[in-house]
Amino acid sequence: MKPTPKGWPRMSSAVFYQDAVAAIDWLCRAFGFEVRLKVEGERGRIEHSEIVYGDGVIMVGAAGGDRSGQESMVSPQTVRGGNTQCIGVFVDDVDTHCARSRAAGALIFREPVTSDHGPEYAVDRSYGARDPEGHIWFFMQRLREPA
Repeated sequence: MKPTPKGWPRMSSAVFYQDAVAAIDWLCRAFGFEVRLKVEGERGRIEHSEIVYGDGVIMVGAAGGDRSGQESMVSPQTVRGGNTQCIGVFVDDVDTHCARSRAAGALIFREPVTSDHGPEYAVDRSYGARDPEGHIWFFMQRLREPA
């Protein structure tokens, strides 16, 4: 495989919000992301943005739009909370991260739990959260590599 463009992981994801400006601010405050790029269009609409956590990149945009294919990009808020993806992020300390997220208003639907399926598998501690518009996020901390 050829190398990825500078600053980009092999894979990235995009999430869409009714209020992308507020979502970007909240994701930074609650989950610790940092804004790398924010492109605003008419009336402040987010046309494209990139937020980062370590070497991971998530693109955040406004739901809907007039570009081909973009009209079907919606917030879970508009489809009774339905999701077709969830995003996983490795953090250094799951318990501290969970407390920060909860304090910022994240709905913690799965409290931090350690998953150990035996020595041949990795051991992770993780929790699950919903952001204000209903996107599902899992935050994980690797405790042990597989044997």
